[in-house]
Amino acid sequence: MRSILQSGVLRKTAGAFATLGGVAVFVFLMLRAIPGDAISASLGTEAAGLTQAQRQALEKYYGLDQSLPEQFFSWLGNLFQGNLGFSVRAQQPVLDLTIAALPVTFQLAVFAIILALGVGVPIGMLAASRVGKGRDFFGQALSLLGLSVPAFLLATTLLTYLAVNFGFNPNGLGYKTFFEDPSVNLQQMLLPSFVLAFGISAPIIRTTRAAVLEIRGQDFIRTARAKGVSTRILQFKHILRNALIPIVTITGLQFGYLLGGAVVIEQIFSLPGVGRQVLLGIQQKEYALVQSTVLVIAASFVIINLLTDLLYRAIDPRVRAE
Repeated sequence: MRSILQSGVLRKTAGAFATLGGVAVFVFLMLRAIPGDAISASLGTEAAGLTQAQRQALEKYYGLDQSLPEQFFSWLGNLFQGNLGFSVRAQQPVLDLTIAALPVTFQLAVFAIILALGVGVPIGMLAASRVGKGRDFFGQALSLLGLSVPAFLLATTLLTYLAVNFGFNPNGLGYKTFFEDPSVNLQQMLLPSFVLAFGISAPIIRTTRAAVLEIRGQDFIRTARAKGVSTRILQFKHILRNALIPIVTITGLQFGYLLGGAVVIEQIFSLPGVGRQVLLGIQQKEYALVQSTVLVIAASFVIINLLTDLLYRAIDPRVRAE
């Protein structure tokens, strides 16, 4: 048993490193495929007036005088030493920028997931309890709406409406962490979290509905009903608990997506998260900033998947047995 467990852990670890290696190569090559470089991004039209000596000096400064393999392995070697690079625009190490930005995105993702689960799971269960009835149509219509409305459209509409009609504009407050000013932080986080949760709750509603319907058709549920188990115990102890695996799966995937996919929302609400950091890095052609930040996001996604696997074992004894 121990050898099987160890082989499984080794296999997942090897897969995680292979995934991160693939992400590193992909991001490195895609950044170099984008027209322009750090020199043109920083100087703009003035870059055309540089002399040959000035351009060579700047290429050496930015590390562009090296070949692509040399640039890649130089960056990779620095990563293994804990050096994520240096941001010329911010005049700070990338590690410091990422340490400051990651909690912002993490808090946004946690708030969004909590709101999405708080809405999606109950509505999914209600929809499954009366198939083809009004509550089922409501649940499916809400999930379809969540999938159809773009997050940027909902965000800009809500932000504009609240600013015009109520004078509420969290963008103008200047970002504050929860420990600096809890009130301001919650004002800045709740609205973008709601926007993200609106879209995320759609697949959660559908997954919950489908999982609950599948479990309700199992023999042990009919047996529990025949024994006179109350509806509340049946819903939460027997049906919901056994339907948690697909719900946890979709939640883990959505949480991983939020760590890197909330860039549009972070930009609209002026939140200094990792998504916005990557966007600014791409605009400025800061290769080290983008490469290292994307790799941190990918590593976070891999860790979340591993934690999701562990959660499976805690929820379902059948997974532990396998």
